[in-house]
Amino acid sequence: MSTVEKTESTEKTGKKEKSSLFDETGRRLLREIWPLRGWILLLAVFCLLLIGCAVAVPELLGAEIDRLYDWARTRTPGLARSLLPGLGLLLGIYALQGAVTYGKWYLLHNVISRFFCAGFRIRLSEKLRRLPVSYMDKTPAGDVIDRMMDDVSDMSDSIYGIVEILLSGFLQMIVIAVILFLTDWRMAIPVVLLAPLSVLLSARMAGLGEKHWDNHYELGGKLTGLAEEAYTNYPTTKAFNREEEVQNRYDELSRRHQRSGALGYFFSSIVQPVIAFVDSLAYIAVAVLGGWLVLRQGVPIGAVVTVILFARQFSEPLEHIAFGLGYNQHMKGAAKRVFTLLDLPEEQDPEGSAEGPARGRVEFRHVDFSYDPKKPLIRDLNMEVEPGRKVAIVGPTGAGKTTIVNLLMRFYDISAGQILVDGQDVSGLSRAGNRDLFAMVLQDTWLFKGTVAENVAYGSPGASREDVEKACDWAYCDHFIRRLPQGYDTVISEDSTAVSSGQKQLLTIARALLADRPLLILDEATSNVDTRTELLIQKAMDHLMSGRTCFIIAHRLSTIVDADLILVLRDGRIVEQGTHASLLAEQGFYYELFRSQYAI
Repeated sequence: MSTVEKTESTEKTGKKEKSSLFDETGRRLLREIWPLRGWILLLAVFCLLLIGCAVAVPELLGAEIDRLYDWARTRTPGLARSLLPGLGLLLGIYALQGAVTYGKWYLLHNVISRFFCAGFRIRLSEKLRRLPVSYMDKTPAGDVIDRMMDDVSDMSDSIYGIVEILLSGFLQMIVIAVILFLTDWRMAIPVVLLAPLSVLLSARMAGLGEKHWDNHYELGGKLTGLAEEAYTNYPTTKAFNREEEVQNRYDELSRRHQRSGALGYFFSSIVQPVIAFVDSLAYIAVAVLGGWLVLRQGVPIGAVVTVILFARQFSEPLEHIAFGLGYNQHMKGAAKRVFTLLDLPEEQDPEGSAEGPARGRVEFRHVDFSYDPKKPLIRDLNMEVEPGRKVAIVGPTGAGKTTIVNLLMRFYDISAGQILVDGQDVSGLSRAGNRDLFAMVLQDTWLFKGTVAENVAYGSPGASREDVEKACDWAYCDHFIRRLPQGYDTVISEDSTAVSSGQKQLLTIARALLADRPLLILDEATSNVDTRTELLIQKAMDHLMSGRTCFIIAHRLSTIVDADLILVLRDGRIVEQGTHASLLAEQGFYYELFRSQYAI
């Protein structure tokens, strides 16, 4: 969670969630684990078997020691015969204990934990699909990846804590406490009385580490985001000699991340030594009291040995509980970030669809929009675009050119007014249905790792190879595709060197051609390419624009001189509109823009 998000969350709730094992985050984790109750029930059976083994061993050892003691006093023949059944049973119990322990951890690691991790990652992936584009605009990709990968992995460890605390730990303590009192209530008292002290100290120590784990995970997300940003823009960083600055920022975040993690681990790890210390006091008390009872009360040595062994076993579940309480804060720090993402409000999406075949008429009626309510951007925007017309949108930086594209594609919803396509308000269409009307070719090309044919067919998954090749032919990229090592089956990606930036742009035009949508959005697609490739791109775009309603975000005004309509934006308003010739003749704002680019 970013610092801003965390602050906003605190402001909304008005108070910090109180730290405890069963606070809201802990209870929610229990609810998330509930669907796995069948597997956990099987784990409970395994735990009961292990407890049975743990309980049987001291009893058998105590009985064997009593036999040895009796033999030492009487020297009765047949010692081996009397000991062998018990020793064989002990060997069988230890073998069963090993097999059940293996089954328990195999179940935890390979069944429950994998289902838990996979389920959460699928839910996060589906959640991201339903979130508005504004969330991804404001959130570093590295932070999202960190939540989906590392945080979910840490959450899966909560399964271990639940099993150890609720099943193995408390259940074993109850069984052993009963047996201790049945064996000798006098030696059982110091063991049982010191247990609550151990638990209280453990819970207190574990709670101190929660704020450090929260900070640790927040910084972990920032670190991943910084690393993703630095390596995605690696050539730019190198070109401007900013490596040292990036390294310093990373080092500073790493130090803070390490410091918060160290404090979190300190408070988590101090729990177990505290419990071990209190348990040692109980162990000493039982040993001293047991020796006194043997000498003064005639209590059998075997009974004392049994109680001492059980006292040691009584400390094991306490140490498990201590580990669970300490790791609970670690796990909850990750869970809070994951739950914050899962709880984000989703964009509302109606189920309406376009009525009849789309013609491509677009109308803006009194549209208002702003990214920040305190800073109005588009105010009372009105325009009408007839089907098949080529409309260029120009204006200085920040005028709202890209914002109009965002509104057409419904990446953002308008604050007031209406946007209509063929007379139908797009707010009544599903977002998927609305976007099915548009094809896009942006200045920044995007290709995924896959074959050339798969990249071209990205917007038309059911397209045949023949259709793909035809679209590439129309987009003037068939000739260079066939020269690639495997032709249309050559694997490429965004950072692939097999194709140039201009060729990538031609592939995106072929993708738009194949999609065959009635409306088209173009963001200056001929930037940063050589003259010959620019001519090919322009020809391909002419094919693409034919018969479609086109919105062109123009940066170089020379590329839109033949547009049917030019909309000149300034501070979110259309201040001028007309053809290139008529706007120049007016010698207004468009004239000034054109002159500023070509005055020389």
